[in-house]
Amino acid sequence: MTTYIPSITIPGYVFAQPAASIFLPIVLGTSVGFAIRPTDTQKTYMAIKQPPLRPPPWVFGPAWTVLYGLMGYSAYRAWTTGMASLNPQTVELTKQGATLYTAQLALNLIWMPLFFGLKRPIEATADIVILTGVTGYLTYVWGQVDVVAGWALVPYLGWLSFATYLSAGVGYLNNWDISDKEVSKPPSSKGVDTKYVNE
Repeated sequence: MTTYIPSITIPGYVFAQPAASIFLPIVLGTSVGFAIRPTDTQKTYMAIKQPPLRPPPWVFGPAWTVLYGLMGYSAYRAWTTGMASLNPQTVELTKQGATLYTAQLALNLIWMPLFFGLKRPIEATADIVILTGVTGYLTYVWGQVDVVAGWALVPYLGWLSFATYLSAGVGYLNNWDISDKEVSKPPSSKGVDTKYVNE
């Protein structure tokens, strides 16, 4: 059982406004991505040994934009539905979910700095394993508050499971050390001539 902790939880008025709720994770995620410098990130991505089924670099931007949007919409649906309920248990689940949501968003935002910024695949993989678990529980909690809110998190949960496989696979294939991995130039933005180091 999770406890609602107001001091570390995104304020309710953010969740109550659809635009704010949806755009908050998109803006934060995009900001972190640019702070780590996309060109350098792609250079590292192309240089490391990768497990099967890894997507080309250009997939991540659009995919995360959609997933962040769905995440924010889920928060809006759960908060507005749950806080309007006359059932005290539903209200409590809504608040607990808000704390879980804040925690998973923080865990989400630190993965890229850990993996591509500090090049620490062990810590990054541990982070995404915890993130996937927290998100799974959040999906369960908010799914009890509002079915749509729960389902809106399912694509995100599926992507996190796949990303966990990629993170762990990269760590294993590179002996958990990517500190010196970088190609001379990033791949084409259109995916043309995309070639990984292990191809």
